[in-house]
Amino acid sequence: MLWLWLLLAILVAAVAGYISYRADVKRAVPYPWLTASLRGVVVLLTILLLLAPVFTITKHETRKPVVLFVQDNSRSIQDALGKDSTDYENNAKELINKLSGKYDVVTWNLDGSTAQDSLFDYKGDATDLSSALNRAQEYYGTQNLGAVILATDGRYNRGANPVYQSLSLKGALYTVGIGDTNLQKDLRIAQVYANKTVSLNNSFEIRADIVADKCRGYNNAISITENGNTVATSLVNIGGDKYDRSVSFTMRANTAGIHHYVITAPAADGETNTANNRRDVFVEVVDEQKHILIAAAAPDPDIKAIREALAGLDNYKITIRTNNDFPSLLDDYDILVLHQLPGQGYRSNPTIIRSDKPTWYILGNKVDNNALAGMKKPVAANISAMQGRNLYPAYNPAFNSFTLPQNIREVMDRMPPLNVPAGKIQLMPGAQALFTDRGDNNLPIWALQQGKKPSAIVTGEGLWRWRMYEYKNFGNSNVIDECIRQTISFLSTAADDKPFRVTMPKYVWSDQEAISLNAYLRNANNEAVNTPEVKLTVKDSSGNETPYSFERSGNAYQLNIGIRAGGTYSYAATTQYNGKTLTATGSFVVETIPLELMETGADYNLLYSLAENNNGAFFPTSAMANVYDSITANENIKPIIETNIETVPLIDRKWFFFLILLFAIAEWLLRKYWLAQ
Repeated sequence: MLWLWLLLAILVAAVAGYISYRADVKRAVPYPWLTASLRGVVVLLTILLLLAPVFTITKHETRKPVVLFVQDNSRSIQDALGKDSTDYENNAKELINKLSGKYDVVTWNLDGSTAQDSLFDYKGDATDLSSALNRAQEYYGTQNLGAVILATDGRYNRGANPVYQSLSLKGALYTVGIGDTNLQKDLRIAQVYANKTVSLNNSFEIRADIVADKCRGYNNAISITENGNTVATSLVNIGGDKYDRSVSFTMRANTAGIHHYVITAPAADGETNTANNRRDVFVEVVDEQKHILIAAAAPDPDIKAIREALAGLDNYKITIRTNNDFPSLLDDYDILVLHQLPGQGYRSNPTIIRSDKPTWYILGNKVDNNALAGMKKPVAANISAMQGRNLYPAYNPAFNSFTLPQNIREVMDRMPPLNVPAGKIQLMPGAQALFTDRGDNNLPIWALQQGKKPSAIVTGEGLWRWRMYEYKNFGNSNVIDECIRQTISFLSTAADDKPFRVTMPKYVWSDQEAISLNAYLRNANNEAVNTPEVKLTVKDSSGNETPYSFERSGNAYQLNIGIRAGGTYSYAATTQYNGKTLTATGSFVVETIPLELMETGADYNLLYSLAENNNGAFFPTSAMANVYDSITANENIKPIIETNIETVPLIDRKWFFFLILLFAIAEWLLRKYWLAQ
């Protein structure tokens, strides 16, 4: 069809040229064939422009393979290299320069920094191999990633074991082993176990795992002290080169507050690394308990997930009731967790339905929509429990009811969906969504609301999967557990009769974490307000004070005081409201854990397995130069040719307009010049 239009355009242009030719002959133009030709070209080009043809442009681009060099810059690497650090850095730079001739080489340290001056600074306080590899896949998964070179000692102290993690790297993984695999004489307190909170006047246990290598003949007492006073000791006698046992201490919670215990293991003869011979333990002793009733329509793994998230918090007493075996009175309970309630048999438990206790609703396919409609909750729902849908969670950055871990967005992006009943669910006025549907941020998945009856809701079931997936991908379930704990704490705090409160996500922080606080002020109607200014003073153990002012956030307050040095701190917050001075006080602890010194030696087995599982190879530092030969010999690491096809309408090409104008002006000037003679 297009050729017919082109033929017609040529015919019209020829006619226009002929008419111009005859006219110029009559006017005695010296070269009428030239002006006629220009007229025909102008007409032809104009018709082509009006037809608006589309041209296809094909471009071929060759992309080199990307080789990502990831350097472990943690403190343990400096100790592992020792005096050989300069030689290692020179060899690494030589390898990078050599690879740069054939590949696009990108250099990172484990923290993701690309700055050259930080590649070999060895200042990292922790090692997270799995996150570094996941970051590589995230950044270069859609590009021509040929290889990842991971230079490390194989010791990790954060994140999941990368060997058992599904990395799905697009390129091959080559590992370079740094350090000595031979075990050195070392005795360490590998791990400690203690409840985070215990009740006043109760006994509790603190347990420590003692691990030793090449410490045969060691015979000493492991001690636990508080305020410099020895509270208890436990004798350890090592009869072999390998030792792995636990010692336990029974303590008594005699006073409320945060208690700081120090567990110490005397150094073995000839032991060089003594930084791991001490562990600090912090236990909060509370003088009150909140009683939580978890009522469920039927046994469900979500109930276990909530119970495990609250494990070790002795300030909560948990009672679980299922299958309509519910208490007739709720006077003994402070908080209700209703899992798939009210159900179809809700009329048999009207006490729960009419309760004014702070309540956390978890919906599912057993919920009765009519009964749910009459209960106060953070969302308005008109649902069909018989039909479900899978909703993936997205973190709401505007949420400010409490503070959660900084990596919450990264964790939630990897979570599976919750099974949410079909129907209309929308946020109530004054409520806040913690998580929304990834495809619709107006559809709440997890929400909270303050008021005379504070409430929270999770609109679907499957919290247990979230805990499982977080552990699978990150080696722990800290974020999901913290969401559960903070939701319970929100209900507990909102149920308190104090009009002014200051809370923290936790009261024990590491010296690598930014410390945050939240403040809440309620009026006589139990409504959150943040009209007056709130000031805060933080005091360290030496008596030095630092003043701050809270920032308003939503209808509450929040404050980030940054990273603090190890020690015990107290705080006092004040505000003026309705002619009264309101005060809230508390304390927190910053602990220092030398993660990079907790274990010595290199783990080449992990690095070998990691490379083997990802189509690569393992090399010790002495053979680092061979990495180049292995990569160049890998036939899968090769350039790719990308073909980009672009469709361009002729009308979008400005030069075409100027071309028509050029021919038209040329015709006009020639004719005007010749006729003027």
